[in-house]
Amino acid sequence: MDHTILLRKTIEFDHGDARRIQHLLKVYAFAAQLGREEHLSPETQAILEAAAILHDIGIHAAEAKYHSTSGKYQESEGPAPARKLLSELDYPPAFIDRVCWLIAHHHTYTDVKEMDYQLLLEADFLVNAFEDALSAKAICSFRQKVFRSPSGICLLNTIYALEA
Repeated sequence: MDHTILLRKTIEFDHGDARRIQHLLKVYAFAAQLGREEHLSPETQAILEAAAILHDIGIHAAEAKYHSTSGKYQESEGPAPARKLLSELDYPPAFIDRVCWLIAHHHTYTDVKEMDYQLLLEADFLVNAFEDALSAKAICSFRQKVFRSPSGICLLNTIYALEA
């Protein structure tokens, strides 16, 4: 599934916020790569990629409403604008529901069962670790607690020169 228009519309949604646009592009690239390496079905790959593009769409509303970019506020404020945008672009209802669910849980690291969910968490962390200049100790701790996919673990170890 081609998400070119979704990507363009999301960039327009975040207009003027270069930092967040750069973030979503990096998360999207990592999520797409991880999904391919984990051999997701085409439908699950498309859902993962759309969720990666939209995962932080609620951040501006969270800042306005709560004066915070906390993950819990991003999770609560993200699904509504994502649903609106995906509906306007005629994505199927079940697809929209799953993407919105992933957005509503992308900072929740417990009870992760589905691969699209797992890979979204991993892709977001791959970017956040760099953007937040996390220590090797913090990265290793998160890897142990959250990372499960072989491709995600390999990529994290390679990017940050970690011991396996």
